[in-house]
Amino acid sequence: MSKHKEKIGITTGGCAQAAAYACAVMLSTGKRIDTVEIELPNKMMRVVPLVNQKISQGYACCGVIKDSGEEDKDITNGIEIVCEITKQNKSGIFIEGGEGVGKVTRPGLAVKVGEYAINPIPKKMILRDVSSLLFTAEKEGYIVKLSIPKGKEIARKTYNPRLGVKGGISIIGTTGTVKPKSQESYKKSLLVELNVATSAKFKTLFIASGYLGERLLTEKYNISEQQIIKVGDHVGYMLEACLEKGIKKVMLIGHIGKLVKVAAGLFNTHSKTGDARMETIAAYAALNGASQDLVKEILDVTLAEATIDLLKKNNLLCTFDTIAPKVTQRCRQLCQEKIEIVSVLLSLKGEIVGAYPKNIFKDKEWKKFIS
Repeated sequence: MSKHKEKIGITTGGCAQAAAYACAVMLSTGKRIDTVEIELPNKMMRVVPLVNQKISQGYACCGVIKDSGEEDKDITNGIEIVCEITKQNKSGIFIEGGEGVGKVTRPGLAVKVGEYAINPIPKKMILRDVSSLLFTAEKEGYIVKLSIPKGKEIARKTYNPRLGVKGGISIIGTTGTVKPKSQESYKKSLLVELNVATSAKFKTLFIASGYLGERLLTEKYNISEQQIIKVGDHVGYMLEACLEKGIKKVMLIGHIGKLVKVAAGLFNTHSKTGDARMETIAAYAALNGASQDLVKEILDVTLAEATIDLLKKNNLLCTFDTIAPKVTQRCRQLCQEKIEIVSVLLSLKGEIVGAYPKNIFKDKEWKKFIS
């Protein structure tokens, strides 16, 4: 058994709260501090180290280095989140964003369009902590400015641009602490994307299992990234969420290795939940006239991608066109027949090897589907 308790990380919101509280402490005492203890939204007490502290008459500034914990070293781990508090001749405490904090440009998020992406709970905690130390008279108040020096650079590598958060990253976190990555947290992030897409009033959504589908849709068919939700293994979860949101049309697009599992009734396509890829491909190949030797070859390979060449050599690539309707049928049944569903199966090269309806990308059918 490990001698060390698992190290729990702190969110961007928790870092901003700590930096803001530290600035308030320095302003109220006139003294520079090296650490600050805060009570996070989940009631956990946390001692947070500070960097780059500055203090002068009516002004304090410091930074907090984000520590994502031992199990969730995400892209924001190690970045500095800075707070500056400046006294002003206006009553009240006002929180605003600075360099590297994104602005919301689309509806569907917890922050209004046009505002800095500082979520309600971090903002609430900052107001609570700062106001507990700094008195605001009728003609006296404070501006709390949050910035993330590397936020704009990091934002390009996150989902923020496709969610409509431009110019930086978000200051988020409902608890203040970062839990190890989990299925539930990933699902919640998918729901955020769905909320943004539905707020944009798209009539058709595209559920991609990964980058292959997303790339094809954006580069060849000019589909907006906002209209595409990349779900990984959580196909069934997202379909049920679409049903709940009243979505009427969905295209499910992805590599054969994932979508063949859906044809077999596996709506979570992670390897831990089951694997019937080769058996499914072999069965449909047999229905299309494959010999026993070919069926055996298919069953002997370990990668679904390898079956494409085997089927091509035997003029049976049409096998995937017969699997695609089953994918659609399974998904429609899951959605209680209330969503029109199109299925598109891809190779690792991004080529379409199977689809239902087969002619979905023909001009007439395509225009009808996306309208």
